[in-house]
Amino acid sequence: MTLGMFDWSSHIRQRLASTAPSQAGDDLLLPGFTAEQSRAYRQHFPAEPIPAAVLVPLVERESGLTVLLTQRATQLKNHAGQISFPGGRIESTDDSARTAALREAQEEIGLEPHFVSIAGYLPDHIVISGFRVTPVVGFVQPGFELLVDAVEVANTFEVPLAHIFDPANHHARLRRVVGGGEVELRDIAYGELTIWGATAGMLLTLYRLCAVQ
Repeated sequence: MTLGMFDWSSHIRQRLASTAPSQAGDDLLLPGFTAEQSRAYRQHFPAEPIPAAVLVPLVERESGLTVLLTQRATQLKNHAGQISFPGGRIESTDDSARTAALREAQEEIGLEPHFVSIAGYLPDHIVISGFRVTPVVGFVQPGFELLVDAVEVANTFEVPLAHIFDPANHHARLRRVVGGGEVELRDIAYGELTIWGATAGMLLTLYRLCAVQ
């Protein structure tokens, strides 16, 4: 069996079926870290992180699932030029992380909510900029048309999920010091692009959750 032939849609739905947005702090993750590594550095988490949500859009193409990603505009104050998911802070008008993720996806790239079926949630991730991010995983039906907000997004593109889930594409980068310790992080290479940071960390969390032995 190859990664491309596996029925990832059914498998991911099954693995996420009983998930809900994180409540307690026990399952908080640092992007790219395992649960065990994250617990070791919990004392370095921000005391009051800002709630945020991102949509992890899995597009159901005939050739297989793809992940819809954005490249942030270069003039932004935070995370300029980085590859990311559509998303942002949870506003007072949002009744849930799901609502926030769908709203942000519509505002940033014009993805209309009726094309998205929410499958579940990954554990919240704490990012260095002080946000506590809830990754909301959704399956996206083809037929959508994107309208990019050029103020926030420079570009959108899709990466085959089989490529992201292939360990051969997970490349170690320089260790960084976190609270006095060293942890080797991994990026995901795709052609001339490199998916790194929080986005790579969340994709690796999805990969670990859905890993098939």
